[in-house]
Amino acid sequence: MDKGTSSSALPTCAISLNINGTNRMLDIHPWVTLLDLLRGPIELTGTKKGCDHGQCGACTVLIDGERVNACLKLAVSIDGAEITTIEGLGTPQDMHPMQRAFVEHDAFQCGYCTAGQICSAVGLVAEGHAHSRAEIRELMSGNLCRCGAYTNIADAIEHVLAQEGVTPLREAAE
Repeated sequence: MDKGTSSSALPTCAISLNINGTNRMLDIHPWVTLLDLLRGPIELTGTKKGCDHGQCGACTVLIDGERVNACLKLAVSIDGAEITTIEGLGTPQDMHPMQRAFVEHDAFQCGYCTAGQICSAVGLVAEGHAHSRAEIRELMSGNLCRCGAYTNIADAIEHVLAQEGVTPLREAAE
C-alpha cells in the first residue's frame, strides 16, 4: 500500500452486529478483526489484546453464545451475529453470577486476563460439558493466566456450576 493512500480511500464493507444488546450498523475495512473493532471504534476496552495470535485467550468474547478469540475473527465474517463482551455481562452494581464468583473466589490477580477468563467460563457453563474439575481445567486451557490464579478460577466456575445444579467431581489431590 502506498504510504500516501488514506485509509478512507480503501474498500469497506457494511455489516450489522448486535453488541451487548445494541444493534450497530458499521462500515469497516474487510481486514479488521473483531478485537480491533471492539477496542477501536466501538470503544469497548474490557476485551484485552494479549498475544494477537489466538494463543492466550485474553480476547475471548461470546459470539452467538459461543466463546471465540476475537483476535482471530474478521468482523466481516460475523455479519448479523450477537456479540457479548465483558461489558455486556453485568455491571459493578448488577454483576453476572460468574463475575460475582470471580470476585468471591479471588480468581484474578493482575486482572489482564480476567475479562477473557470470565467470558470463556460463561461459555463453558453454557456448553454443559464440564462435569469434573479436570474437565473445567481442560475446557479453560485456552485461557492463560500469567499470575497463576488457576485454582481460584476453577473454584469460581465450580461455584457457578453448583448454583446451576451441576456439582463437578473434585479430584483427590484437591
